[in-house]
Amino acid sequence: MGSFRPWLRDEFSFRCACCLRREAWDRAVSLEIDHFQPLSRDPELQLEYDNLLYVCSRCNAAKGAQQIPDPTKALLAGQVTLEADGRMVGHTDESRQLVLALRMNAPEAVHFRRLWIEITTLAARFAPDLYGRVMGYPDDLPNLARLRPPAGNTRPEGIAQSHFARRERNELPPTY
Repeated sequence: MGSFRPWLRDEFSFRCACCLRREAWDRAVSLEIDHFQPLSRDPELQLEYDNLLYVCSRCNAAKGAQQIPDPTKALLAGQVTLEADGRMVGHTDESRQLVLALRMNAPEAVHFRRLWIEITTLAARFAPDLYGRVMGYPDDLPNLARLRPPAGNTRPEGIAQSHFARRERNELPPTY
């Protein structure tokens, strides 16, 4: 599954598909490939690109073999909000179910988000260079044009829309 990693990193904007933890925020917590439909239920989906997510080890462990709502749909803007105290609040049945299933409001998760809310707020105000590093894209954007798409990749247009290609065309904003 290593051949999927650069594609999934790019597709999920270098952050966890569930809690949105960015690669730059915590190198100790690795981001890994997980299966949306658990392999214990659907082993034939092991190498199906549409069944793969890029998630942090915390969300992957919390998910386990549970069937959860699709985070790429349940966590869209307007369906969840992040409170100033670090709590994540779901506004639809699916988003509330996902927040509960992945223990997104467990004390350590809330503490982590609150810490990063404070860090990014201070950095934006007093340290613009630091803000750019913690809220910007990684330096090692994968050049998908040099890679062969993994079998089952249903989104070959990803090369032209990749972060690397957008940076090359000067279309990539400095932060996201």
